[in-house]
Amino acid sequence: MLYDDPEGSTARRTLTASARLLRRMHLDGPLLASLAAVVAFGLFVLYSATGENLPMWTSQLERLALAIVLLVLLAQVPPAWLRRVSPALYAVGILLLLAVMVHGDVGKGAQRWLVLGPLRFQPSELMKLGVPMMCAWYLHERPLPPTLRDIAVVLGIIAVPALIIAKQPDLGTALLIAAAGLLVIFLAGLSIVVIVAGLAALGAAVPVAWHFMHDYQRQRVLMFLDPAQDPLGAGYHSIQSQIAIGSGGVFGKGWMNGSQAQLEFLPERSTDFIFAVIGEELGLLGQVFLIGLYLAVIGRALYMASEAQDTYARLVCGSFALTFFVYVFVNTGMVSGILPVVGVPLPLVSYGGTAMVTLMASFGVLMSLVRHRKLVGS
Repeated sequence: MLYDDPEGSTARRTLTASARLLRRMHLDGPLLASLAAVVAFGLFVLYSATGENLPMWTSQLERLALAIVLLVLLAQVPPAWLRRVSPALYAVGILLLLAVMVHGDVGKGAQRWLVLGPLRFQPSELMKLGVPMMCAWYLHERPLPPTLRDIAVVLGIIAVPALIIAKQPDLGTALLIAAAGLLVIFLAGLSIVVIVAGLAALGAAVPVAWHFMHDYQRQRVLMFLDPAQDPLGAGYHSIQSQIAIGSGGVFGKGWMNGSQAQLEFLPERSTDFIFAVIGEELGLLGQVFLIGLYLAVIGRALYMASEAQDTYARLVCGSFALTFFVYVFVNTGMVSGILPVVGVPLPLVSYGGTAMVTLMASFGVLMSLVRHRKLVGS
């Protein structure tokens, strides 16, 4: 029997109108939905991790609103303009890092912040965008795979900000920025000989790097190897984190019922170690669920990178997608005890504004580079 379905028709028209709106605004629906799911889960966990601290939770919500606005605005920027401003963005980032060395605000023993009136931010976060965009700009009109000369130039582009940031000291951010730039080189196409030689050189540089590391950084590596050496000092973070995750089991103790988190045995529970809070309160299932959401974001971003129509866009989008994976891997590995503690927040979940704004900005750039379609002749 034939009959009308006005509700179904209305739903279809609404979906079609939403798709058209997203297309006009150069936004990607699946990626936005995946990001929204991660952020919603993060806000849910953060309320418990902060000890029901409503002002902190509201502050995170305000920063999230700013990050979303920036994502939407950057998605409207023409790709050609983004490519042209890449050197300027990199240069401004270097100048700001130099300003930190001279006039930076000190917090927790590190000189990493600039204060401009009511605004307090880390210029190193800007280089998470500036370095891969500058590397891709340099390689954009050069033959690929890159020559050894071009690789050397790109390594120089990476090394300058990475060394300045490591000097602050902020080894975790320096390594992440270096990884973002190195991923651009990797995506540009390297022979297996160059990759093996690079890994060998990296291994040979370990003793040199150890010599230049600060005492607390060396201590973190030693505590990673055996945290029981100093269970109430340098190994405390790692031990308490693993206790929290182990005590949660498969199903967890329940939201806001984690003893390690709620009784404040777990340090930095709302920032770097929030993944341990998830393990204790929501169990292995909660952690797997969050990792599944992260994989949805990374998978969609990589798919979009494969759709990019020029070298610059492919390199930038691919680097942003894989760097996001590195953030997730490093934080979860650090909290789980399979990597040293390097002070990397859990993306879009940990409390903090600058890192969230930077990540959302990178996804805005990614959408701009992919969703601004160009007419290509046959």
